Amino acid sequence: MARKNIFASNTETVSDIGEQANLLANARPLANLEKPLRRAGAVGAFSQSLGGISERALRADDLEKKLTDSQAVIDLDPGAIDSSFVPDRLAGAPEDLEPLVAQIREHGQQVPILVRPHPDFPGRYQVAYGHRRLAAVRQIGGAVKAVIRPLTDEQLVISQGQENNARTDLSYIERTFFALRLERRGFSREVIMSSLGVDKAALSRMIALAASLPGEVIEAIGPAPSFGRARWAELAELLESAAKKSKALKLISTDEFASSNSDARFEMIYELLRNAKPKARSDFWRAADAKAVKITETDSNLTLSFNKAILPSFGGYIEERLDTLYKEFLELNKERKA
Repeated sequence: MARKNIFASNTETVSDIGEQANLLANARPLANLEKPLRRAGAVGAFSQSLGGISERALRADDLEKKLTDSQAVIDLDPGAIDSSFVPDRLAGAPEDLEPLVAQIREHGQQVPILVRPHPDFPGRYQVAYGHRRLAAVRQIGGAVKAVIRPLTDEQLVISQGQENNARTDLSYIERTFFALRLERRGFSREVIMSSLGVDKAALSRMIALAASLPGEVIEAIGPAPSFGRARWAELAELLESAAKKSKALKLISTDEFASSNSDARFEMIYELLRNAKPKARSDFWRAADAKAVKITETDSNLTLSFNKAILPSFGGYIEERLDTLYKEFLELNKERKA
């Protein structure tokens, strides 16, 4: 949703939620119309009365509309606000927030965040959008300006996605990973499409790509704003190899990786896996001290070659038992996961 249609330029600030409820319950007292107007001279008093009534009536109408629409801006303690239950952002470098911190410190928080009352913890709130503004205010200190709305889960994620779309603020992988998280949370494709502003085909591609990438690798790399779908798809292909995935997981645990920015972290993993040359393994299985089966393993294949001169029918016996061996393998894995 576009923010320009949500907030008026001169927004009334209400600092207490209880006060906001009282304001909603009493219509005209919102603008203090119950107070008597000052009286001056005969003509002056009449003119002043008309002007005051007109001004206060407009102010009351405006304020009532904002409060009725749950669009009054209030000051909240950042410590009482939790993140959305479905994160849409990946952690970047701490310095990525510095420009926003400097802007808010100099000019104040110009745009409120949107929150809802926390569904599980009374007195707390959840962010629909404005996570970076909230983080910046937490660094600076003081209250954060917010709008409170009683949003459902679906309304929250749609508001969350649409606000970021309007600002083109999320990187490709953040949007893609957000889509996967929403689906795994049980949201319908229609809700996810509305949140991200994409069609069915584009959403299917996004979810398929995110599902093909190890989640720990995505989170370790972060938003990587310089890289789009094509490069992430290439990385997903590289990570299909178990050996290369193991290399990537080992790299993300290093200090050099952690100290680099998000784009650099993507490049480090991409270059490591692209240039990695598979090491072939060659070995033998022996029977009665004879090399009965040759074992050859590369990055993508493991081959068993049976020496028929030593064990003429052993290879055929293994071939006949492949279905049984596979079922035993599945049962063994099931027991290990239990």
